[in-house]
Amino acid sequence: MDAFPNDLLNPNTLAGLIFFGAAFFVAATIAVLLIRRMTRRVAAHLTDVTAARFISALAQLLVYVVAFVLYAHVVPGLRAVGTALLTGVSVVSIVIGIAAQNTLGNLIAGLSLVLYRPFSVGDRVQLSSPKGVIAATVEEVSLGFTLLRDDEAQEVIVPNTVMIGTIMIRLNRSRR
Repeated sequence: MDAFPNDLLNPNTLAGLIFFGAAFFVAATIAVLLIRRMTRRVAAHLTDVTAARFISALAQLLVYVVAFVLYAHVVPGLRAVGTALLTGVSVVSIVIGIAAQNTLGNLIAGLSLVLYRPFSVGDRVQLSSPKGVIAATVEEVSLGFTLLRDDEAQEVIVPNTVMIGTIMIRLNRSRR
C-alpha cells in the first residue's frame, strides 16, 4: 500500500508519468481559464479588442507550451526525446513558414496594424479596390484581415498585407 503513493510521485513509473502529466495539464488549464476571464474583464472596457484578443491567445498558447516543457523536464525519459523533437520542430517550422507565406504575411501585417494603429474601428477611409476607389468605414481589424463597409453597405474584406502596403486616405477619424 505504501508503494503506491511513492510510485505516484516518481516520474520514472507509469503512475508517476500519468500523475505529473495530469497535474501539469490541470494547472495549465486553470491558468488558461484565468487568462480568458481576465481578458473578458479587460475587453469590456476597451473599444477595440483586437490587441487584447491576440495577447490572450498568445498567452494561452504559451501556458500550454511552458507546461509541456516543464513536464518534459520532470520526466527523465522525455529529456532526450525533447531534444529530438526540438530538432524536428525546427525543420517543420521552416517548411510550414515557406508554405504559409501569405498567411504569415497577413499575421505580421495584422500585428503591425494593431501596434501602430494607422486607423481605428469607426474611421472612414478611402482606398483602391478591384471596383475602383472606394470609401468605407472600418468595422473590424483582425490579425488576418480588415473588414470595411462601403457606402452601398457591402462588406469589403481586405487582407492585412494589402492594408499595410497600400496608400490609404483617412477621410475622418472615429470619435471612439
